[in-house]
Amino acid sequence: MPHPDVITLAVDCMGGDHGPRVTLAACRRFLHQHPQARLLLVGLPEALSGWQDSRGQVVPASEVVGMDDPIEVALRRKKDSSMRLAIEQVKQGAAQAAVSAGNTGALMAIARYVLKTMDGIDRPAIAGQMPNFKGGGTTMLDLGANVDCSPEHLLQFAVMGSALVSVLQENENPTVGLLNVGEEVIKGNDTIKKTGELLRSASLTGDLNFYGNVEGNDIFKGTVDIVVCDGFVGNVALKASEGLATMIGSFLSAEFSRSIFTKLAAFFAYPVLSAFKSRVDHRRYNGAALLGLRGLVFKSHGSADELAFETALNRAYDAASHQLLDRVQARIAHAAPLLAGLQGEKATPTVPHE
Repeated sequence: MPHPDVITLAVDCMGGDHGPRVTLAACRRFLHQHPQARLLLVGLPEALSGWQDSRGQVVPASEVVGMDDPIEVALRRKKDSSMRLAIEQVKQGAAQAAVSAGNTGALMAIARYVLKTMDGIDRPAIAGQMPNFKGGGTTMLDLGANVDCSPEHLLQFAVMGSALVSVLQENENPTVGLLNVGEEVIKGNDTIKKTGELLRSASLTGDLNFYGNVEGNDIFKGTVDIVVCDGFVGNVALKASEGLATMIGSFLSAEFSRSIFTKLAAFFAYPVLSAFKSRVDHRRYNGAALLGLRGLVFKSHGSADELAFETALNRAYDAASHQLLDRVQARIAHAAPLLAGLQGEKATPTVPHE
């Protein structure tokens, strides 16, 4: 068992597009910034043989979950993978959180199988930050774990997201927006309209601070602290944000050799675009939380470099040190009467199913 004053993270060092070349370098940077932290480095022994820091203990694994492995293979056949063993460190109490840049679907499936979901939660969700024009980040969920969501699922996401922001941003009453095609209450499909009703009810009971409907541009304007949506929409928004940063980076690195006028335009535009690129750099917001599990798991982007993976480690560390798991459980417990009422309505429908 780790010392109560020491935060220990279990790191899947084999996950992601780059594996130990990036993860180990990021772990060294992380330990340099956190003298009280400890790491459990999970991976193939031969790949981690160069590690020397005594604050990082190697946990040997014999298998690796590939980025294109089917969930069934990762979950049922690769039981000694670095991903699974990292999550098991959390279940066993050897680590307070696990971090992986591996296959998202496999990570969610294994984490759900090993750790199980919290009472009152039907589906875990992926929650991450999107850069906004205020200089901070808008927390958004779900980012891809659940394509089809019921209004009850979206309500659970809102409650869990509120707990996440209250811990990581020290904001006890974060605002929640429901992503829609317009701000008006009458807008949206039946699922969105019903979700809006539930979120307004939860706001009246003090379970969350519901702002109302928001549109896609509100994510980047920073209109609310949290934006709730299904995983299909959330993942599209995430990829669009990353694509914007990449496009600006490509523009800044391009050579403007056609004429003196394009060179001059680039010269004057460079400082503004460079500052904007830094603001929307997805590496500064890397590290999405898998919320709703009985343990902390953070997902890094698969293509993360050293800076991005270190950011994911930092977010996992902050979540563990501020008892995010306890805060989520407390929020869910507070909302239990409302959630239980919804489950009761589903169990005894007033209109028989055909």
